[in-house]
Amino acid sequence: MDYNKAKELLKLQQDAQKIQNELSNIHIEAEVDWFVVTIDWQMKIIAVTIENDSLLNDKKRLEKASLEAINKWLKKSQEIAAEKMKWVMWSMWLNLPWM
Repeated sequence: MDYNKAKELLKLQQDAQKIQNELSNIHIEAEVDWFVVTIDWQMKIIAVTIENDSLLNDKKRLEKASLEAINKWLKKSQEIAAEKMKWVMWSMWLNLPWM
């Protein structure tokens, strides 16, 4: 590998690290049926809020809402990561050695 390729790869690695640092400051909130979960980028739950007390009296509804809210968070986090990493991956693809 020549010096320029190594330099490009180092820049891509630095860019990816910068994006990781940006993502670490993101808290994603997802709400379903008055159940709100806030989770950070390291998948640490920051807060759980039940905004309607009637949810506490219905175990099945609470379970369903919590499951759906967590799945909603997961989907949002994947979309955010894909958007942030899209240009880095594109740059890496352009710099692949071709035979």
